Amino acid sequence: MGELINLRQRRKRRAREEKEQRATENRVLHGRTKAERTRQENAKARSVARLEGHKREENRDEAPR
Repeated sequence: MGELINLRQRRKRRAREEKEQRATENRVLHGRTKAERTRQENAKARSVARLEGHKREENRDEAPR
């Protein structure tokens, strides 16, 4: 005779393993360290500040010539 297995426990174990595998994949894809997030936020802030600094200011009070 072969080894007896409980199918309900087997299904639950397989579901837990698949869930853990998906979690691992998501951590790789979406997980970033705090340093990486901070670095990206700072770079974005510098980029926005630089863009704002290069914008022309138009005086809307004067009539066009």
